[in-house]
Amino acid sequence: MADMLSLQTSTLAGELFPAAQPRSVVLRNVALAVAGSLLMVAAAKVKVPFWPVPMTLQTLAVLAIGAAYGSRLGAATIALYIAYGLAGLPVFTNTPPVAPGPLYLAGPTGGFLVGFVLAAAIAGWAAARGASFARMIGGILLADVVLMAAGCLWLALGAQMAGGVSGVGFAKAFAFGVQPFLLGEALKISIAACLVAAGWSVLGRRG
Repeated sequence: MADMLSLQTSTLAGELFPAAQPRSVVLRNVALAVAGSLLMVAAAKVKVPFWPVPMTLQTLAVLAIGAAYGSRLGAATIALYIAYGLAGLPVFTNTPPVAPGPLYLAGPTGGFLVGFVLAAAIAGWAAARGASFARMIGGILLADVVLMAAGCLWLALGAQMAGGVSGVGFAKAFAFGVQPFLLGEALKISIAACLVAAGWSVLGRRG
């Protein structure tokens, strides 16, 4: 974890909040991780209650955090958010009424939560300093595809549904867990990429 929290200055967050001393770097990145994890909590609670996966602002938060923080800190931030829920805090989208804790990951959204970590890491790689806008938006698109694929795969094969059923099959997983979100995902990808590109542009003008 300490290694993950040694953020490289090639990230947008590293440039916005520079720190020279190793201890200062760790303290800054802990603060960023906590702030990002709380943003994830807030994004989880802004939702449209679709079945079996609600629509939230979490994908936008994941992509923006990953792109701004970089691969390692971005992934660590999302992992911290998930750790809150595994510890029993009601931070996930469906808590309440669903009880938080490790068993929550066995439910319909468990694959998406795992996909959040992967997506943050990929988005962070794509948006490093010096990356072209094409690489940034392509990498963020790839991050979102991986996220949705992880969620769809788990929903199809392993998710514990009502009545003790494991998975809903690929057709229903795509129809209910992916297809309704495609337009929104495209918008979130565009917003995340534009926000990070704008941040780098502002820093470039300052420099």
